[in-house]
Amino acid sequence: METGPFDYAALLEQVAADVAPLVGSGTPAEYIPALATVEPRSFGMALADLDGNVFGVGDWRTPFSTQSITKVFSLALALAEGGDTLWERVGREPSGNPFNSLVQLEYESGIPRNPFINAGALVVTDRLQSLTGDASSELLEFLRQESGNPGLGFDAEVAASEQAHGDRNAAVAHFMASYGNIDNPVPALLEHYFWQCSIEMSCADLALAGRFLARHGLRADGSRLLTRSEAKQINAVMLTCGTYDAAGEFAYRVGLPGKSGVGGGIVAVVPGLCTLAVWSPGLDAQGNSVAGVAALDRFTTLTGLSVF
Repeated sequence: METGPFDYAALLEQVAADVAPLVGSGTPAEYIPALATVEPRSFGMALADLDGNVFGVGDWRTPFSTQSITKVFSLALALAEGGDTLWERVGREPSGNPFNSLVQLEYESGIPRNPFINAGALVVTDRLQSLTGDASSELLEFLRQESGNPGLGFDAEVAASEQAHGDRNAAVAHFMASYGNIDNPVPALLEHYFWQCSIEMSCADLALAGRFLARHGLRADGSRLLTRSEAKQINAVMLTCGTYDAAGEFAYRVGLPGKSGVGGGIVAVVPGLCTLAVWSPGLDAQGNSVAGVAALDRFTTLTGLSVF
């Protein structure tokens, strides 16, 4: 893998110009009403290097709903606080099914296939709730510290919208509870899960917050959150499971660990070098940002920076 030198600012400008025809393609997440009204032609991209220098283009300072991207950070905190016994309750394999599917749970006795589908993320949030007593607040405080932005917060409108349309998540949680794989009361768990998904961040915030995955587990202040092995494990699961049931296509096109959200954001990691975040609300059929995936594809093509 090449490591530079690169003019990151110029690279991001070129990427933005190259993918401009795709911005506005796809459809925002209409099943969450609060996300359906986002300006579809928004596009931002940011890169944070290991030292915390940030480069950006377009709407890279505009906050957006991170949604499933926060699952990466909850997983990191659950592993940091509670160790790898978490993996007894959730698998590490791609699902091949939609992120809110109930099908595999029945075949596999309430053990979710991976931590990034909704069922798996609910188990991770349940574990973090048991460890901390306040999973969503613990996550928000961590993101504030790592991004250096104390103004990060929840979007109450998005959280309420998810709660009002959260019957499938409630069904998944109750189903896993019936197998003994949920420890906390389901209503409380769902509340923390919906608040977690409602956190608003910009591309700059996300790129900075994700640096610990490029820094092999080291936080922004130099303290160790994860062992090198744990950071490797999270990056590996991001590569194989981080973009819903399109992870193979994402690995093929982009070649980096990444995690997407239906708010149109994606965070991606170049281990040992930098973290990228991109946002454009128009989604493809799998729930991934059309312009966002294309931008990351273009970035790795121009630089040769992939894990392959």
